[in-house]
Amino acid sequence: GNFPYYSHFYPPEQRLRLLPPELLRRLFPLDGPETRPILGLDVGCNSGDLSVALYKHFLSLDDGETCSDASRELRFLCCDIDPVLVERAEKECPFPDALTFITLDFMNQRTRKVLLSSFLSQFGCLVFDIGFCMSVTMWIHLNHGDQGLWEFLAHLSSLCRYLLVEPQPWKCYRAAARRLRKLGLHDFDHFRSLAIRGDMANQIVQILTQDHGMELVCCFGNTSWDRSLLLFRAKNTVETHPIPELLTEEKERNRLRFWRQ
Repeated sequence: GNFPYYSHFYPPEQRLRLLPPELLRRLFPLDGPETRPILGLDVGCNSGDLSVALYKHFLSLDDGETCSDASRELRFLCCDIDPVLVERAEKECPFPDALTFITLDFMNQRTRKVLLSSFLSQFGCLVFDIGFCMSVTMWIHLNHGDQGLWEFLAHLSSLCRYLLVEPQPWKCYRAAARRLRKLGLHDFDHFRSLAIRGDMANQIVQILTQDHGMELVCCFGNTSWDRSLLLFRAKNTVETHPIPELLTEEKERNRLRFWRQ
């Protein structure tokens, strides 16, 4: 699932156009009790293009623009299983003080706990303010099965107050399996035995809301490649500003559609 030039096929702008730039400032207002930066976790960051784009988007920074106080306002820990992609991300990141890139197999519990705790402890925190899981769930599901997907979402939800998820639809699973067959390779170990299938966005909503103590705040809509952007909140998190205030009428209808499901 690690494509070296992923952002060429799925440009960050497609996600950014759906996300309000002021989202994090509304979720975590500067006039609140917190004096530390907002902490974000990006799981499956690839070569960091989307991580950097999200960072700039939420700080309203233009291309080439820097902000001397940015690292005091927002910090990201970005992880990927591929050390080559992580090395590229580190070399090309324009905000090295604010974005930390690490090589991590998120499904390795021991390594995950050590590396994430080390980052969080710098700020006296036990969890991240927001997690980003952008087109990662399918690869976890194909390589670790139904139980692996369930455990992945359990770990992620326990680590984040808010969680932004972009699930791959089922058609992407079939396409990934076809690519392996065309290359003459063995099928994914779990593909044919997966019981969790069909409407994957709704499946992930059900797992996170029914099993892992989160609630769906809104669906920001779909990208041009038909993937939903879903924002969840841990049920024990106090809401600062109602999210619907940030949404257009169309996005609010999307949010209500997912709630009814």
